[in-house]
Amino acid sequence: MRTRSRLAGCALLFAAEVMLGFAEITAGGQEQKRKLDEVPLRPPNIILILTDGLGWNELGSYGNAFNKTPNLDRLAEQGARFAQGYAAAPAGRAARAAILAGQAPARVGIVNVLEANDGWFLSHERVTLNEALKPKDYVTGLIGKWGLTSDSDKKQGEPALHGWDEVILVETRPIGAGDAFHPYEHIPDARARSEGEYLTERLNQEAVDFVRRHRREPFFLLLSHYAPNSLAAGKPEKVKKYQAKAGAGKDGNNPELAAKLESIDEGVGAILEVLDEWNLAKETVVIFTSVYAGEQAGDPSAPLREGGIRVPLIVWWPAVVRARRTIETPVMGTDLLPTMLEIGEVKTRPDQPMDGVSWMPLLRGRGSMPRRNLYWHCPVEKPNPHSAGASGAARQADWKLIEYYGTGEVELYDLKTDAGERNNLAEENRSKAAELRKLLADWRQQTRPAEPARVIP
Repeated sequence: MRTRSRLAGCALLFAAEVMLGFAEITAGGQEQKRKLDEVPLRPPNIILILTDGLGWNELGSYGNAFNKTPNLDRLAEQGARFAQGYAAAPAGRAARAAILAGQAPARVGIVNVLEANDGWFLSHERVTLNEALKPKDYVTGLIGKWGLTSDSDKKQGEPALHGWDEVILVETRPIGAGDAFHPYEHIPDARARSEGEYLTERLNQEAVDFVRRHRREPFFLLLSHYAPNSLAAGKPEKVKKYQAKAGAGKDGNNPELAAKLESIDEGVGAILEVLDEWNLAKETVVIFTSVYAGEQAGDPSAPLREGGIRVPLIVWWPAVVRARRTIETPVMGTDLLPTMLEIGEVKTRPDQPMDGVSWMPLLRGRGSMPRRNLYWHCPVEKPNPHSAGASGAARQADWKLIEYYGTGEVELYDLKTDAGERNNLAEENRSKAAELRKLLADWRQQTRPAEPARVIP
C-alpha cells in the first residue's frame, strides 16, 4: 500500500510542477507561484511531545521566570498556546490511556496510577492514535515512555501489540530514581552512545534520528519523556546551575525540575533544527503537552488549585496556525486523537467512540468548537500525590463542581471570578450544584466505568 501511495505522490508532484509552471506563465505571478509552493503534497507530519508530570505554570510562555525554556517559548511565540489545557485524569497511567485511545479513562477501564503488580494494561482491542493514522500510510514511532503494559505480565499491553512501526527505549518496569543515566535498569538492551549518557538527551537524539530516517514519507512520532516526573533525576551540572540562581527553593522554584525541563527544551530545539535542515517545517505539526500535571504544579503558591489536571499545551504548525495566539477554550487530553485524525484527514472509527473533539476550528482560527462539559472520574480510595482520593469533577462553562465519593460532599466554584477555587458556593447555589452533580452522574453512567483489563492469575 505504501508503494502505491508513493507512486501517487510522484504523480501529484509532477502535476503540481506542471501547474506551477502554468501559473508562472499565465499570472506572471510570483504571488501565485508562492501559493502553489505552499500546497502540501502529502499528509502533514505529526510530532507529539509528551512530558510526565509537568505543571501548567512551569514554562516561560506560561509566566515562569525561573525555568529556562527558550525553545518551547519559541513554539508558543510562533504558534498557539492553550490557556486551559486539561489532563483527562490526575493519575498518569489513566491520563496516558485517554490520550492514546481518545476516550475517557473510565471508558478505557484504567483509572488509577501505576502500582506494582496491579495487572492493569491497555488492551490491544483499543485502537491507539498511531493505529488510527495508518489508513494514510503514516510511519509511526514511539520513543520513550509507554506506561501501559501489565506490571505482572510484560506481554500484556506492550506497544508492539498496538502496531507501532518503531519502538525505541521503552521501559519494561516503571522508571524510578537512578534510572536517568545509563545503564537504564528497566530499559533492556539499550546501548549507550556516550559515557554517562543521560536518558532525556538520548530520547532527544533518537527523535532527531527518526525525523531524518523518515523525512521523505509522512510520519507520526510520539516522543514520550520520562521526565520531569519527580522520580527522574536532572543532570547534576544543570541542577547546580539552578541551585545557584536567585530565588531557588522559593515560591515553587525547583532546581531539579528546572534542570530536567531544560534538557527537554533542548530536545525541542534539536527537533526544530532538523525540521529546518530538511525543509519540513511547512508540512509538520508539533504538539507539546504533559500527560498530567503532577505534584510540581500543586505548590501552595500556585494561583490555581488544579495541580493534577491543568497542563501546558502548545501547537506549532506554521502552515496553518497563526503566530502568538492564546486560546482560552478549555480542552482535554482526550481531544488529541480526534484532532490528529483531522490533521491527517483520517475518518474516525465507528467501532470506537471518541470522548474528545477536534481542535481544528480553534487552530485554523475559524469558528469555534461545540459547547460541551468536561468531566473527570478518579475512583481511587487511597489518596495519591496528585489527588485527594475517590472523587469526580464536572466543568460547565465557568462553573466547576467537585464531588467526593467517600463523604458525598461537593464543592462548587465560579472560575470566572474565583480561578483559585477559594470560595465554595455549593451551599449558596444549591440548584447549580445539584445540576452539575446530576450531569456528572449521568456522564459516569454513559461512559460505563469498567473493570480494568487485568491479567487473569
